[in-house]
This record gives sequence, structure tokens and C-alpha cells, in this order.
Amino acid sequence: MPKKPLDTLTESMFYVLMALYHAPMCGIDIAAFIEERTGGRLQMGPATLYTILGKFEKVKYIREIEVQGRRRTYEVTPLGREAWEEEVQRLRCCVANAEQTIKEGLL
Repeated sequence: MPKKPLDTLTESMFYVLMALYHAPMCGIDIAAFIEERTGGRLQMGPATLYTILGKFEKVKYIREIEVQGRRRTYEVTPLGREAWEEEVQRLRCCVANAEQTIKEGLL
């Protein structure tokens, strides 16, 4: 069965939704939130960030709520919150599977 678009979020997508789940933000604030939250491990460039924001707007995970010049502020929608929460659950299952495999000595 073919996957629906955005069934599984990339790491960058996951953190963009996390940022907007935390609070409405503009692009520069989203990038700063992600860098701070990941301890600098994930740094998001503008091309990646705005590509993700465009995809998320298209599928209604986020919406633009304010424009001041070139600064655009976004917020997560209920659909975006649901997608993020489903991804958290998927990741928890992945970690649980890995931990069980290690515990059983299969690695």
C-alpha cells in the first residue's frame, strides 16, 4: 500500500512542528529553537526550513498568522499537532524495539 505524503516526518520536519507546537514563530525563531533544542546538532538553513514550511502549509499542518514585511509568523494546526504526536509515538516504538533487541542480546 503506498504511503501518504508526510506519513513519516524527517528529523527536520519533526523539529519544525515541535517548535510551532511550543509557540507561534517566524522562520528565524524556528531555526534558533531547533538549534538550541538539539544542542547545535541540527542546524536548519533557510532553503530547508522554507521548503518544509511550504509543504506543511499545503497539507494544513501549519498556517500563517501574521506578516510584517518579510517576516511571516506561523502556528501549528490541530492536524499538525496530531501528526507530531503520531510521530512521537512511532519514535517511541522504534526505541522500545531497539532496547528489547539489545536486552535479548540479539545485537
